[in-house]
Amino acid sequence: MICLRAIPSPRLLHLPHIASSPLRRLRPSAVLRAAAMSSSPSVAAPTVAAPVEHIVLIKVRPEAAASGAAAAMVSALQALSTLVPGVSYIHAGPVLRLRSPAAEALGPTHLLHSRYATKADLAAYAPHPAHVAAVQAHVAPNALDATAVDWVNAAGAPSPVAPGAAVRLTLAKVKEGVEVGQLVEKVAAATKDAGEASGAKVSFGENFSPARAKGYQFGMVAVFGSVEELDAVEGDGKVEEAKAALRPMLDEVMVLDFVVDAP
Repeated sequence: MICLRAIPSPRLLHLPHIASSPLRRLRPSAVLRAAAMSSSPSVAAPTVAAPVEHIVLIKVRPEAAASGAAAAMVSALQALSTLVPGVSYIHAGPVLRLRSPAAEALGPTHLLHSRYATKADLAAYAPHPAHVAAVQAHVAPNALDATAVDWVNAAGAPSPVAPGAAVRLTLAKVKEGVEVGQLVEKVAAATKDAGEASGAKVSFGENFSPARAKGYQFGMVAVFGSVEELDAVEGDGKVEEAKAALRPMLDEVMVLDFVVDAP
């Protein structure tokens, strides 16, 4: 385990887990509430542009948020979009809402979401001097904890993110005896059945970086045009049907929302 005080070679914001005091639990969130948000007909998605997703959840120290260090961290991470070749998209910013008990227990305050055309591009991002400098100067001194997941989009269509978009992130662990690939196929079927009534576009897939994921095996983002559109999906009948179909496969689900601010 690498100490936060000395990270000789940061790998995709790989920081050790540091236990924190128990946190207040939010009201239980619906399981994979955004799972029914695309008409994607297939599991494989070879035509999706920038299909490799990289998510890092960061819990910053309270004093970092108060002093402005967290805001400086966000700016440094956001700047990587122009400093690191191969980064197709990047967003860094605060978490809007923690939507599940697992999210509340983990307690992330900020996150980074980036996209790449290939796994090789993501791998090249890790040791790039600009990324290493941002981690050492801004993330390591201010983060209590970080969790990261990576996946290749298995939806049949892209999920473009525009300024002002509201995004729901879902991470999941499957029950014993369930293969993650089975969950991916089930989510693909659920999104196809639900159609595009919600107006969201999704990206989902099996996590391929388990060492940094705290056991989360599956990731999904559902992109809405606004917070209002995201909130409007609550209680949607087709979404509820999709959740009911997926729930028996899931052991733990973490859900949170964030907003992509204008540059």
